[in-house]
Amino acid sequence: MTAAIELGDTNRKTSELLEDVIRSLHGQDITLRQLLAIMGENGLLLVCGLLSLPFLFPVSIPGVSTVFGAGIILIAIAVTLNRLPWLPARLADRKLDSAKLVPVLERGVKFLRRMDNFFKPRLSMLTTGALMNRVNGLALIGAGGLLMLPLGLIPFSNTLPGIAILFLSAGVSQRDGLVVAAGYLMIVLTIVYFAALALLAYGAGQSLLG
Repeated sequence: MTAAIELGDTNRKTSELLEDVIRSLHGQDITLRQLLAIMGENGLLLVCGLLSLPFLFPVSIPGVSTVFGAGIILIAIAVTLNRLPWLPARLADRKLDSAKLVPVLERGVKFLRRMDNFFKPRLSMLTTGALMNRVNGLALIGAGGLLMLPLGLIPFSNTLPGIAILFLSAGVSQRDGLVVAAGYLMIVLTIVYFAALALLAYGAGQSLLG
């Protein structure tokens, strides 16, 4: 067994952290534990954002939201606790082939550099401090829970929480409080939308019974 890995909190952009990983390899393989130590919180948030991408369409494939939502919730719990949950040593200490990893990371850097143009540090009260770290983590957990609801065939039922997760993960990782605020707004809109669906379903049921 291995101890839990504490996450590093950083104000640096994710693209810069990926560049650090590339520079640190020097043709040598790296373990998942070492990769997470370098990437820290931003690495998990990047994965969280990537998991939300399949749901940015009006209707999603049924069942996928349950699996991806569970993954997002696990990542959000780690962000909230500021540490990666226990990983089996076989997984955490597995060597990643640098020859295959570097090209993937370089493509990621190019993509993230383009994304950097859309983000900038603002509304720092929503992205800094241990308290906001926990609040934002709890918001991600809530959004992941909304994503897991078995409503995939209903238009926008996965899209709205998916956008909320993307905004929250991107906003927190890039320290852009305005994007984080947009994520909270999307959570509110999701709850309102689901409440409206519930009221419509209830009204339809009452009409049938009447």
